Amino acid sequence: MSAQVCQPPAEHSGLLRFLSALFYAGSSFLITIVNKTVLTGFRFPSYMCLGIGQMVTTVVVLYAAKKSNTVQFQDFDRSILFKIFPLPLLYVGNHITGLASTKKLSLPMFTVLRKFTILMTMVLEVYVLRKTFPRRLVYSVLAIVLGAMVAASSDLAFDVEGYVFILLNDAFTAASSVYTKEKLDTEGLGKYGVLFYNALIIVIPTLLASAFTGDLHKVCNYVSLYIALYKKN
Repeated sequence: MSAQVCQPPAEHSGLLRFLSALFYAGSSFLITIVNKTVLTGFRFPSYMCLGIGQMVTTVVVLYAAKKSNTVQFQDFDRSILFKIFPLPLLYVGNHITGLASTKKLSLPMFTVLRKFTILMTMVLEVYVLRKTFPRRLVYSVLAIVLGAMVAASSDLAFDVEGYVFILLNDAFTAASSVYTKEKLDTEGLGKYGVLFYNALIIVIPTLLASAFTGDLHKVCNYVSLYIALYKKN
């Protein structure tokens, strides 16, 4: 089925934009807390399999919403693969490195090092979307990044692997954000379509990767252990 013609985005009030940003910030914070609790508090053995569970949930929820006409996005056809590439690769990279860095780093340090995403996004928007930014905004971003560097320099629990994961996550997040914006402007997929097809296309390859690396086996053992402990109690 052909894509529907995208309508120009409606203008929203300043209050609505502020509340949307506040809701996004709160949701992002809660997701980070839940991921950290699952990976460290409950000692869940695989951040890759946790990501797979979140991808499956995304597909199921958005498909149900589409069927109930709560949201609308383009039906699947072969052109979707060409329209959306390389977003699925950026999506899975962002997802897995984000969960891995959440597991490896403390939440304060994770939050601090995520500030590099702002600078990376700004640079990519200049080169990919040909945007320009006022000097005062550039100086503000540089000050934020400098503060993050100062905070990182005093990290007593320095974890090289965690730092590599978080910086990769910053890069994937920035690239995903910029290229998603480009696709929304040019391909007519819609924000829900981009989210749905990113998860749908990449979930099976990620599942196969988890089986190949042994992560899936670890999770099966983890679940079996919890079932056995539950039965004993």
